[in-house]
Amino acid sequence: MLWTLYDRACEARRPDGVLVDPDSVHICDAIDYDFARHFGDPVGSFAARAAEIDQLLRRWLERHPDGLIVSLGEGLETQVHRVDNGRMRWLTVDLPAAIELRKHFLPSSRRFRHVAGSVFEPDWMDEIERTPDVFIVVQGLFMYLEPAAVRRLFVQIVERFPGAEIAFDVIPRWFSRLTMWGFMQTPYYRVPPMPWGIDGDEITARLHGWTSGIAAIRMLEYRVPRGWPKIMEDLFRMNPLTKIHLPCLVHLKVKKKLTVARGQ
Repeated sequence: MLWTLYDRACEARRPDGVLVDPDSVHICDAIDYDFARHFGDPVGSFAARAAEIDQLLRRWLERHPDGLIVSLGEGLETQVHRVDNGRMRWLTVDLPAAIELRKHFLPSSRRFRHVAGSVFEPDWMDEIERTPDVFIVVQGLFMYLEPAAVRRLFVQIVERFPGAEIAFDVIPRWFSRLTMWGFMQTPYYRVPPMPWGIDGDEITARLHGWTSGIAAIRMLEYRVPRGWPKIMEDLFRMNPLTKIHLPCLVHLKVKKKLTVARGQ
């Protein structure tokens, strides 16, 4: 939660930043924590990811101005304020400790609500009408779950929200393995284990194998804004054989009438 907050806030402070996010700057300044010591120099990748999802949500809100956006495992993400059109509704679902901290900085209101609990509990789904005016954001969550749990949650979402749209990010297999071995971001911060990784050329077949309820699916890039990480990433993207081993976003639309596949 703090790692991604720090990355967004640092990017927002830059005059050439890819994300305008004064709320993240405010929250980061208000928390007494040695961000730089733990996380090192931010590269802006989380900010770039957030900015790409922002664009998806803004375009969706043009078609669904009164729609509901549900954000799972959101932590201290301030996306709700960055994309707010004055009419939309927003539901944050996260663990109780995360919601308690979030409410301190981002209190609930008539249009912006919080649900404290596990994303696997059906309560938050039961509150939502089955309507196409729903967009589910799963930013920075799936990779922290076991593969079987990812499949279960994904299928539940598709089954419960026909006609909705979903956006989530994935990490490649090599990075997942690195985190499971114990990758140290800095001498003071070990990156949390990320059991679920998937390469770009596997995504479409895997999701269609989980459910027949997908109407359309596409992969989107988000890029490190600058510096040597950007140079390395650009080189990887030039080669189709290495491009599939980079993180990406998945944006899909759910069919209005569904049947769930039995295959793995």
